[in-house]
Amino acid sequence: MTTMFSDQTTEKLKTLLSGGVAGMCSKTTVAPLDRMKILFQAHNNHYKNLGVWSGLKAIVKNENIFALYKGNGAQMVRIFPYAAIQFTAYSTYKRTFSSMCETSTWLGSFLTNFGSGALAGVTAVAMTYPLDTIRARLSFQVKGEHKYKGIVHAGVTIVRNEGGVLALYRGFVPTLCGIFPQAGCNFYFFEQLKNMCMQYFPMYTCNVCEQNTGGLVLSIPAKLACGGVAGAIAQTFSYPLDVTRRRMQLAMMTPETSKFATGMLSTLKMTYQENGIVRGLYRGMSINFYRVCPMCAVSFSTNEMVKQLLGLDTGV
Repeated sequence: MTTMFSDQTTEKLKTLLSGGVAGMCSKTTVAPLDRMKILFQAHNNHYKNLGVWSGLKAIVKNENIFALYKGNGAQMVRIFPYAAIQFTAYSTYKRTFSSMCETSTWLGSFLTNFGSGALAGVTAVAMTYPLDTIRARLSFQVKGEHKYKGIVHAGVTIVRNEGGVLALYRGFVPTLCGIFPQAGCNFYFFEQLKNMCMQYFPMYTCNVCEQNTGGLVLSIPAKLACGGVAGAIAQTFSYPLDVTRRRMQLAMMTPETSKFATGMLSTLKMTYQENGIVRGLYRGMSINFYRVCPMCAVSFSTNEMVKQLLGLDTGV
């Protein structure tokens, strides 16, 4: 009994570690694009008329090269527990769904992977959302217009001046609405692409796993490709809600944008009425593809590689 508990605890800790490391690596990889996306989504006056690469150049010119990573400290504080919880919750939910569904059928596979991924995303978001709000506020600041001095100061200021702790959860509803299909699609398509590669193209996409049973595992390039494609598909479906979340999180930064603090549906409506679909609901989508493909690729790949190094089964 004690040995079983110890083994289960060790496995959970290893899964948490692999997920947290994966999240930190993936977010640091795309941190400059992440900041640019936030500036675009919220129509920052200094960058709203620039493109992706011209915007990145302007950040370096107007501030400095380290400004590309502004808000990444708060991101690291948030992303380690977020990714750790998400990947661990996915493994747990997947075991539960697998015992309830016939995973050999398409429907069973969909319910298992999509449902586990969606619930894992919701679980992780619910437990780490205030840090995402703080990170967005820090990333939105530009040189000479700083309102917050750091993570703690931002959190305290938001709570004190914007209505208490609930202010840290502004945009939480559209986030949940967006993360459910996004995380579900992420994990579902990654698993489908992974299985397809292993079933139909093992000679090109797989290596022999030496740590465990000697079975096949995806090669690093194949993992990167599967993760990138899965992330791109998932983001396409959920992107308007991501824009809504950002506009609500940043609503109180300036008097002009305070109108977006009223609610999810009103923010969606105003964004559409003022800027339309392409330049409103899907504003920043191009940069999102630039960032989400490498981000998801690195995230899934790093998680599986660390799990393999720690001797965990990557099938769950």
